[in-house]
Amino acid sequence: MLFTLYAEGILLDGNNLKMMNTIKQLLSSIFEIKDMCDVRYVLGVKIVSNHPKRILGMCQKACIKRVLELF
Repeated sequence: MLFTLYAEGILLDGNNLKMMNTIKQLLSSIFEIKDMCDVRYVLGVKIVSNHPKRILGMCQKACIKRVLELF
């Protein structure tokens, strides 16, 4: 299972829940963080994941489309 954490512009993803919780505690002692559970978009970038196949990807199609529409 993959776990995702986003804090102050940092997106962390991993499959070790204990390690992710340790990192989350450390970051929350320094920054205000938000647990986003199953992340779909971060800063306009679509997060594509397939947990059974252990695939994680990023798609900028929406961001590119907005830029093209703007110009």
